[in-house]
Amino acid sequence: MTAATEPARGRALGPIRSQFAPWLDPAAAPLVEIERVTKRFGAETAIDDLSLTIYEREFFALLGPSGCGKSTLMRLLAGFETPTAGTLRLAGKDLAGVPPHRRPVNMMFQSYALFPHMDVAANVGFGLRQEGLPRAEIAARSDEMLKLVRMEKLKHRRPDQLSGGQRQRVALARALVKRPKLLLLDEPLGALDKKLREETQFELVELQERLGLTFVIVTHDQEEAMTMATRIAVMDHGKIAQVGTPAEIYEAPASRYVAEFVGDVTLLPGKVLDTEPGAVRFAAEGLGAFTLAAANGRAAGEAAVLALRPEKLSLAAGEAAPGANSLAGTIADIAYLGDMSLFRIRLADGRIVKVSRPNATRTVARPLDWGDAVTLTFAPDSGVLLPA
Repeated sequence: MTAATEPARGRALGPIRSQFAPWLDPAAAPLVEIERVTKRFGAETAIDDLSLTIYEREFFALLGPSGCGKSTLMRLLAGFETPTAGTLRLAGKDLAGVPPHRRPVNMMFQSYALFPHMDVAANVGFGLRQEGLPRAEIAARSDEMLKLVRMEKLKHRRPDQLSGGQRQRVALARALVKRPKLLLLDEPLGALDKKLREETQFELVELQERLGLTFVIVTHDQEEAMTMATRIAVMDHGKIAQVGTPAEIYEAPASRYVAEFVGDVTLLPGKVLDTEPGAVRFAAEGLGAFTLAAANGRAAGEAAVLALRPEKLSLAAGEAAPGANSLAGTIADIAYLGDMSLFRIRLADGRIVKVSRPNATRTVARPLDWGDAVTLTFAPDSGVLLPA
């Protein structure tokens, strides 16, 4: 495939990214099928009876804390580990017994793993030389990838003459040059500073869209996953806690674990008082009753937890209007973050609730300060009821 046709194949994905949802099409065949896979290391179970499907041209994220099994799952796909049980298929082909170099899969490691004695061009073309391709084709494909990642002018430098961001680009070009069906990215931005990492996230999304390839990224950084991924699998102790789009994961978490891991959240335990079509009354322990827009499958009398995101709460001095869902407290801490301020509000029973407010106007003076008495209010559709 030429440089001209490769980007064209994926160009249409960018404008329709929000409508890209092959997982909702019953007729769509997954590119990756992970079926009841278990991986044990001695007595330790790293992956526990896990099933997952990933579709062609997805930018899929495996998200979770250290030790949750996400890197092990990626190594199973790459062929560096063998499942204890279960089946892995790629494009309908069973990967059992297929060694890493025979799989149409490439992997980009967190360390980048560049050869220090080779220049940039030699690093990028290494895999093609191992395949015995003609020298002219190796040079042409290497130049094509280096141009794609904007590193063609530095092709004769060695890795120790490059910045961290430049080395990351070289490693990406080397992973892409073999044109894999599936590109695995193991914490690829972890070595970059915050600003460069944020810039590179959007560059990776653009590159993936242009090439029309399938990317799977492993990360513990929730913002990174939500910025880049079409879908996210949140992992916990070798299992998948929830799979969904970034908006689904954030706005409709399936459990307390997902709600707490992805973004800031306040969790208020209590029980459902009563339900009616489109509404529910919920009593939070020690805080009174609130009216919510939906019961999320909860029944009257059932124990539940109300999850409230900081940006869904309104903060003001004085008392709330009658009938409002409200919480009274005092400002315990304020974090000024430039574009927004984060308030930690101490309620009467001592628990802390986080509230965020955008700094929409240019001002140095704070309308609210430490120790001020305030009221938090939230709309009926702002909270999510989760299993206790």
